Amino acid sequence: MEIEVIAFKRDAQGSSASRRLRRAGKVPGIVYGGTAAPMQIELDHNALYHALRKEAFHSSVLTLTVDGNKESVLLRDTQWHPYKQQVLHVDFQRVDKDHKIHVKVPLHFLNADVAPGVKTGGGKPHHIVTELDVQCFPGSLPEFIAVDMGKLEVGHSIHANDLVLPAGVELVAHVKQENPAVASINAPKGGAAEETPAAPAA
Repeated sequence: MEIEVIAFKRDAQGSSASRRLRRAGKVPGIVYGGTAAPMQIELDHNALYHALRKEAFHSSVLTLTVDGNKESVLLRDTQWHPYKQQVLHVDFQRVDKDHKIHVKVPLHFLNADVAPGVKTGGGKPHHIVTELDVQCFPGSLPEFIAVDMGKLEVGHSIHANDLVLPAGVELVAHVKQENPAVASINAPKGGAAEETPAAPAA
């Protein structure tokens, strides 16, 4: 799925110019990386705000169109107003299809409701981390990584190295080495005992 972002080159710079842009419903931003020089851009605030609410926007290679010229980028940073739902600034990084990228990809947790630890053990599914650092070529970047919890027992967990990654995608070295737990089924405690009286608390 291609996600296109429309932007325009921005000539006026500085904090006062940025304030004027925001008052006009625009967001200042920058595109950097690759062999080209960094470029200041501006984007429509409402379009960007709604795009940022979609998970895929944060973990996909985007097509950035600036004054009609297209290039592939990743969203790298957003700055928000402290208390308003307002995007203050956005950063994009150019990507090259022949060079691997390092990206955080969200995890989607599946089948927890049919896991033995939940269905018969009265346990509670626990999502320990919600994204993982991976590396791959831009064309192989997945929107998410599935975490199948369907076989988990109470007290058991799934670790990063247990995950089935899409073709061409691998965990970055430090994640592979640390092998953190990403999901578990916790033993019932407290009020859970009333709902499942046959399952004693661990």
